[in-house]
Amino acid sequence: INNKIVHFGRWLIEGSPYVILFDIGAAAWNLDRWKGDLWNECSIGLPYHDREANDSLIFGSLVAWFFKELTDQLQDKPNVIAHFHEWQAGTGLLLSRSRKIPLATIFTTHATLLGRYLCAGNADFYNNLDKFNIDQEAGERQIYHRYCLERAAVHCAHVFTTVSQITAVEANHMLHRQADVVTPNGLNVRKFSAMHEFQNLHSMNKAKIQEFVRGHFYGHLDFNLEKTLFFFIAGRYEFSNKGADLFLESLSRLNYLLRVHKSDVTVVVFFIMPAKTNNFNVESLKGQAVRKQLWDTTQFVKEKFGKRLYESLLRGEIPDMSKILDRDDFTIMKRAIYATQRHSFPPVTTHNMLDDSTDPILSNIRRIGLFNGRNDRVKIVFHPEFLSSTSPLLPMDYEEFVRGCHLGVFPSYYEPWGYTPGECTVMGIPSVTTNLSGFGCFMEEHVSDPSEYGIYIVDRRFRSADESCNQLTQFMFSFCQQSRRQRIIQRNRTERLSDLLDWRYLGRFYMYARHLALSRSFPSKFKMDHLNIAPVSPANTHTLSDGKDINIKCTILYVCMYVCVCVCVCVCVCVCVCVCVCVCVCVCVYTLLVKILGSERFVMVFFLQEILILIKAAFI
Repeated sequence: INNKIVHFGRWLIEGSPYVILFDIGAAAWNLDRWKGDLWNECSIGLPYHDREANDSLIFGSLVAWFFKELTDQLQDKPNVIAHFHEWQAGTGLLLSRSRKIPLATIFTTHATLLGRYLCAGNADFYNNLDKFNIDQEAGERQIYHRYCLERAAVHCAHVFTTVSQITAVEANHMLHRQADVVTPNGLNVRKFSAMHEFQNLHSMNKAKIQEFVRGHFYGHLDFNLEKTLFFFIAGRYEFSNKGADLFLESLSRLNYLLRVHKSDVTVVVFFIMPAKTNNFNVESLKGQAVRKQLWDTTQFVKEKFGKRLYESLLRGEIPDMSKILDRDDFTIMKRAIYATQRHSFPPVTTHNMLDDSTDPILSNIRRIGLFNGRNDRVKIVFHPEFLSSTSPLLPMDYEEFVRGCHLGVFPSYYEPWGYTPGECTVMGIPSVTTNLSGFGCFMEEHVSDPSEYGIYIVDRRFRSADESCNQLTQFMFSFCQQSRRQRIIQRNRTERLSDLLDWRYLGRFYMYARHLALSRSFPSKFKMDHLNIAPVSPANTHTLSDGKDINIKCTILYVCMYVCVCVCVCVCVCVCVCVCVCVCVCVCVYTLLVKILGSERFVMVFFLQEILILIKAAFI
């Protein structure tokens, strides 16, 4: 269409929604002309070398062209809502508004551009929000043009939303506009018909992780896998923003506590963060090969052992266990044991890193000295690649991996929302987050004691880094001291919180934002007073969609359960008392009749006849 390639189809996700795709590569020849249009209409210039900003302009120009064609050609003039996410899509909003296309526009920021840069630079961000020179900071980082696109989109939108209250405060200082609505990120929650189903999934996927650990730590597998806990951190490789620095320091302290208390618990920690690599680590591949070879050897010996045992039992003999295996079998087993010998430590990374000497995670591992030694109770595995079921090392999808772990740790310093702890919650896996993440603040507002539900919140806003590190260490140490039964109970509690994160509840904030945008762009057709939806925000509400607090729901549930148990106990006691009284009366009557009539046999026959009559009457 007009030398523009547009694809229309369905998105291959649940619900199969319609989707329109724009080929920005085919329209790149218009870039210089569109840069001129952006300058003439918005006074924003883009440098030639910024590929991401250029792609943003091409995409935005195509979106604005599409909405112009759509609104011009449709005769009934529908009320169109256009929702733009992040600064990369904001160019389409700017051009649509400058060309006066009849749209109700919404702009959502999931993180301010400058905020992410400042936090990555170890700035004391939250204590100096009102002190930053925004233009100067953006210029020094050579992102001023991007910042201009983001700020212009925020101010041009009919409705501006953020994903959390803490991001709304940040946006007010960074972008100079207060958010109209807070629209938290939800998840499609899939409930199981029986509580034990997701516990079974945990056991199945934990077994897969244990298989990887057996191979990765071959030769040093001197710890009990049944008493081994799996922790993990996952996300973009933003070392400080994601809290990997705090996590590594707390792991060093946790290792010290476990050794001092002579704990028999071992913690294997996975870092799932994509980094630059050139191939798999040879030692990691060798470990999985050794594990597979050892498994094949045991299967071979087991088959021979079983066959000989079977034949001995058929002959009616109890075999001599010292003779049931021949010399060849012992030779095979000794060779297998010899193959598992290792003189070096198990590797801390599964891949060959391109910048091994300067990598932040590896540098901090060297500093704290956690090299997967025999005496270390905390082991580290850095997997610098996203998980995939086709991987030769750890063949698991991310969801399977999360379900197999015991605790997700996300001590982020900059996390506007935080999908990773939310995904853990939906899967019934306890997690650690902070009060600087949108998810952590959301849980603090909606749940009176999040730690009871497996949501541990580290205070990184009002405590020093050392105090936050100690708090995180104590959270993990107390988790290591839990029994298996306590962990199962906690996973059940964690899974109950998934309703809070369901789109069925959080979708109403998006609905309100859309109604608000319609009322502002088409005031003659839409009025907020006539809408049957309350102007709510997660910042000032503690309720679910039915207006009941989750804590009240849980309290009522527990009270009802307690009352039911008490009633059942009372009924059982009363029944027992009645039975005892009846038995005593029958014994007394029986004894009295025997004394009066002098014939025990006659009395017994009489009693049996009466009992049969009562049973027949009961059935009739």
